Amino acid sequence: MAKITLGGSPIETCGTLPAVGAKAPDFVLTREDLSDVSLKDFAGKKKILNIVPSLDTGVCAASARRFDHEIAKLDDAVLLMVSNDLPFAISRFCKAEGLSNIISLSQLRDRKFGRDWGVEITTGPLAGLLSRAVVVLDADNTVLYTEQVPEIKQEPDYAKALEAVKK
Repeated sequence: MAKITLGGSPIETCGTLPAVGAKAPDFVLTREDLSDVSLKDFAGKKKILNIVPSLDTGVCAASARRFDHEIAKLDDAVLLMVSNDLPFAISRFCKAEGLSNIISLSQLRDRKFGRDWGVEITTGPLAGLLSRAVVVLDADNTVLYTEQVPEIKQEPDYAKALEAVKK
């Protein structure tokens, strides 16, 4: 389990992120149009998974905006934003912010993602939500980079994630 903090107070996740060099666990997540997708739907593309507790927070919104801007510069990669937010809320947020490069995914129907990827928060006031993490996958779904952000209120290291996807 990962030990992280929320405003300095310790909280935990159910596990750890997939290891660099490992194949990423598959998932079933729900898009804004309520269709379900898995990793095979993004075959042949590098992937940045921006995993967030909720787009209703300032830091999550900031990371969505930053990655949306950065992914537009890359031809061979997609940005997958994963949260527990409802697809309708995610859609409203992206439209209001003018974000057009994010593929937003929700755990609406299947909560296995959080457990399989080790990012489900298990203690504290955010228990049940996803921790803030970034995972970069190559076109064959091998893990290139991971970051479990140690403090929920902290933004991820964008430069390291983008460097990994450019390799």
